[in-house]
Amino acid sequence: MKVRRVENMAGGKGHVVIRDILEQEQLGEKCRMYAEVTLEPGCSLGVHEHRGECETYYILKGQGEYDDDGAKRPVKQGDVTVTPSGHSHGLANTGETDLVFMALILLD
Repeated sequence: MKVRRVENMAGGKGHVVIRDILEQEQLGEKCRMYAEVTLEPGCSLGVHEHRGECETYYILKGQGEYDDDGAKRPVKQGDVTVTPSGHSHGLANTGETDLVFMALILLD
Protein backbone atom coordinates (compact mmCIF):
# COMPACT_ATOMS: atom_id res chain seq x y z
CA MET A 1 0.00 0.00 0.00
CA LYS A 2 1.57 3.26 -1.15
CA VAL A 3 1.36 6.27 1.19
CA ARG A 4 1.80 9.83 -0.08
CA ARG A 5 1.80 13.16 1.69
CA VAL A 6 0.58 16.06 -0.45
CA GLU A 7 1.11 19.66 0.67
CA ASN A 8 -1.64 22.24 0.02
CA MET A 9 -3.69 19.80 -2.07
CA ALA A 10 -6.04 21.67 -4.42
CA GLY A 11 -5.08 24.89 -2.62
CA GLY A 12 -5.99 23.54 0.83
CA LYS A 13 -4.22 24.24 4.12
CA GLY A 14 -1.48 22.01 5.48
CA HIS A 15 -1.15 18.54 4.06
CA VAL A 16 -3.17 15.46 3.14
CA VAL A 17 -2.00 11.87 3.73
CA ILE A 18 -3.25 9.48 1.04
CA ARG A 19 -3.03 5.69 1.47
CA ASP A 20 -3.76 4.12 -1.91
CA ILE A 21 -5.77 0.93 -1.35
CA LEU A 22 -5.25 -0.22 -4.94
CA GLU A 23 -2.40 0.59 -7.33
CA GLN A 24 -3.17 2.23 -10.68
CA GLU A 25 -2.87 -1.03 -12.63
CA GLN A 26 -5.41 -2.68 -10.27
CA LEU A 27 -8.02 0.07 -10.66
CA GLY A 28 -9.02 -0.76 -14.21
CA GLU A 29 -10.35 1.64 -16.82
CA LYS A 30 -13.30 3.07 -14.84
CA CYS A 31 -11.61 3.88 -11.54
CA ARG A 32 -9.00 6.58 -10.97
CA MET A 33 -8.58 6.33 -7.19
CA TYR A 34 -9.57 4.23 -4.21
CA ALA A 35 -7.80 5.47 -1.09
CA GLU A 36 -7.95 6.20 2.61
CA VAL A 37 -7.30 9.91 3.17
CA THR A 38 -6.32 11.60 6.43
CA LEU A 39 -6.64 15.28 7.23
CA GLU A 40 -4.96 16.23 10.49
CA PRO A 41 -6.52 18.98 12.66
CA GLY A 42 -6.38 22.34 10.88
CA CYS A 43 -5.69 20.78 7.47
CA SER A 44 -7.98 20.91 4.44
CA LEU A 45 -8.44 19.65 0.92
CA GLY A 46 -9.16 22.72 -1.19
CA VAL A 47 -12.25 23.17 -3.32
CA HIS A 48 -11.79 21.58 -6.74
CA GLU A 49 -14.03 20.63 -9.66
CA HIS A 50 -14.46 17.19 -11.20
CA ARG A 51 -14.85 16.75 -14.96
CA GLY A 52 -15.57 13.36 -16.52
CA GLU A 53 -15.52 11.66 -13.14
CA CYS A 54 -17.46 11.34 -9.88
CA GLU A 55 -15.92 11.31 -6.38
CA THR A 56 -17.45 9.85 -3.24
CA TYR A 57 -16.21 10.29 0.34
CA TYR A 58 -17.16 7.94 3.18
CA ILE A 59 -16.20 9.45 6.55
CA LEU A 60 -14.56 6.86 8.80
CA LYS A 61 -13.70 9.03 11.80
CA GLY A 62 -13.43 12.62 12.91
CA GLN A 63 -15.44 15.65 11.89
CA GLY A 64 -15.18 18.34 9.29
CA GLU A 65 -16.82 20.89 7.08
CA TYR A 66 -17.70 19.76 3.57
CA ASP A 67 -18.00 22.31 0.76
CA ASP A 68 -20.53 21.11 -1.83
CA ASP A 69 -20.55 23.59 -4.74
CA GLY A 70 -20.18 26.43 -2.21
CA ALA A 71 -22.78 25.13 0.26
CA LYS A 72 -21.00 24.17 3.48
CA ARG A 73 -22.20 21.53 5.91
CA PRO A 74 -20.75 19.51 8.78
CA VAL A 75 -19.72 15.88 8.25
CA LYS A 76 -18.87 13.15 10.75
CA GLN A 77 -18.29 9.40 10.98
CA GLY A 78 -20.75 7.47 8.79
CA ASP A 79 -21.56 10.36 6.44
CA VAL A 80 -21.28 9.94 2.66
CA THR A 81 -20.75 12.69 0.09
CA VAL A 82 -21.05 12.45 -3.70
CA THR A 83 -19.62 14.94 -6.19
CA PRO A 84 -20.74 14.25 -9.77
CA SER A 85 -18.94 15.43 -12.87
CA GLY A 86 -19.24 19.19 -13.39
CA HIS A 87 -19.46 19.93 -9.67
CA SER A 88 -16.94 20.99 -7.02
CA HIS A 89 -16.15 20.07 -3.45
CA GLY A 90 -13.64 20.52 -0.64
CA LEU A 91 -13.20 19.29 2.92
CA ALA A 92 -11.67 20.81 6.05
CA ASN A 93 -10.91 19.12 9.37
CA THR A 94 -12.69 21.22 12.00
CA GLY A 95 -12.11 18.81 14.89
CA GLU A 96 -9.31 18.11 17.34
CA THR A 97 -8.54 14.61 15.99
CA ASP A 98 -7.71 13.25 12.53
CA LEU A 99 -10.47 13.29 9.92
CA VAL A 100 -10.20 9.99 8.01
CA PHE A 101 -12.27 9.08 4.96
CA MET A 102 -12.37 6.74 1.99
CA ALA A 103 -12.19 8.43 -1.39
CA LEU A 104 -13.39 6.74 -4.57
CA ILE A 105 -13.10 8.37 -8.00
CA LEU A 106 -15.00 6.68 -10.84
CA LEU A 107 -14.69 7.81 -14.44
CA ASP A 108 -17.82 8.57 -16.48
